[in-house]
Amino acid sequence: QVQVVESGGGLVQAGGSLRLSCAASGRTFSIVVMGWFRQAPGKERQFVGAISWSGGSTYYADSVKGRFTITTDNAKNTVDLQMNSLKPEDTAVYYCAASTKVLRVWDNLADYAYWGQGTQVTVSS
Repeated sequence: QVQVVESGGGLVQAGGSLRLSCAASGRTFSIVVMGWFRQAPGKERQFVGAISWSGGSTYYADSVKGRFTITTDNAKNTVDLQMNSLKPEDTAVYYCAASTKVLRVWDNLADYAYWGQGTQVTVSS
């Protein structure tokens, strides 16, 4: 089993920055990919980006590419999501998720078995 807990959400003005962190515990040695997803009110949960647990590879949704950066710290078992140039449409609950499978694609929610409780990010205009 793997447990993940997000932190760092809050309220920020458009154009500002926010950094989310995800702490993993349990059988962290089994993690292959860590993903970030978000869900806005009334919308489906969508992929934001993901990183290999080794930190060697990243993949981002087009909507955040160039603005968001995902990094890992394996010594601390954490994954961070640095969000810059935030827009009101980035407002959502952000979730961290862990996959223990070797994935061909990283943006499928069903491939992530372990999820955090989510953290709210609100971007005001």
